Amino acid sequence: MSGQFEGTVEIDRPVEEVFAFLADGENDPKFSPRVLEMEKETDGPTSVGTVYRSTVKDAGMKSHREFKITEFQPPTRLRWTEVSKNLVTGAEGGYDLERLAEGKTRLRVYNILEGHGIGKLLEGFALSAARKDADAFAHRIKAAVEAS
Repeated sequence: MSGQFEGTVEIDRPVEEVFAFLADGENDPKFSPRVLEMEKETDGPTSVGTVYRSTVKDAGMKSHREFKITEFQPPTRLRWTEVSKNLVTGAEGGYDLERLAEGKTRLRVYNILEGHGIGKLLEGFALSAARKDADAFAHRIKAAVEAS
């Protein structure tokens, strides 16, 4: 079993600027308090195949995660998958961006969470917490982009 959460927000910046900010995974700690560290492991600009490694803290426990960019379509679509196997992983995640009038952007962020082994028992709790925070998460992205 797996489940999805998503959040949507309008950002007062052009779509190209929002995409560039989000395509740089090293910006994640600016809007995700659970991400303690994030670094790009592959050379060159972000593209399909780029790998990011992070240290995150969930429910008081630190874990290391590795994500791979699976789709990269500037300035409207970015997808990733978690290649590390923690108890609960992001099987797929992404950003969909839409150009709006007056230099604004509509952002939809989503993640599909999947439990592994005993993590299947935790998946429902993780998904419930993520769904409760989804709109706030989208607004943290908005605040970070607009502050950059």
